[in-house]
Amino acid sequence: MRRGLRFVPLALLLAVVLELAVFVGVGRALGFGAAVLLVFAASLLGLVLLRREGMRAWRGFRSAAAAGQPPGGQVTDGLVGLAGALLLAVPGLVSGLIGLLLLVPPVRRLARAGVRRATERRVSSMVAGDLFGPRTVRVRQGAPQPTPQPEQPVVVDGGRAIEGEIVDQPRH
Repeated sequence: MRRGLRFVPLALLLAVVLELAVFVGVGRALGFGAAVLLVFAASLLGLVLLRREGMRAWRGFRSAAAAGQPPGGQVTDGLVGLAGALLLAVPGLVSGLIGLLLLVPPVRRLARAGVRRATERRVSSMVAGDLFGPRTVRVRQGAPQPTPQPEQPVVVDGGRAIEGEIVDQPRH
């Protein structure tokens, strides 16, 4: 079992306790009926947006695939939109607020960038290149850095070529 998965049940329990506490607080401030109506309206909006975001994600993926472009950008945008709509559809005020924030364009861009970085860390560089296209590298201009002197190469087996295979292992 992975190390991070150990805390999932605890995180879910804390999320439920937080949702209940916020619901009780809103219920006391606005009234119980208004709090229930607010949760119901948010869930209904989430269900409507879930269909819209799903169709939007599918169309973006198909258009990228038809144009021969890497589909990673459209896929991550679709995943963030679907996650936002799903969180909005789940009954709860905190999850609804988080879902609503994920649908706001500036927050969505930040979340999309985070999903892309997490994906690039977890898959091989070849798969990341297929998904997102070539990586961009920032180059700082300024005072030139001194170049280190190359070390003498290690000669193995009298300098003859050695057959082998390069294995790209994921970082943990």
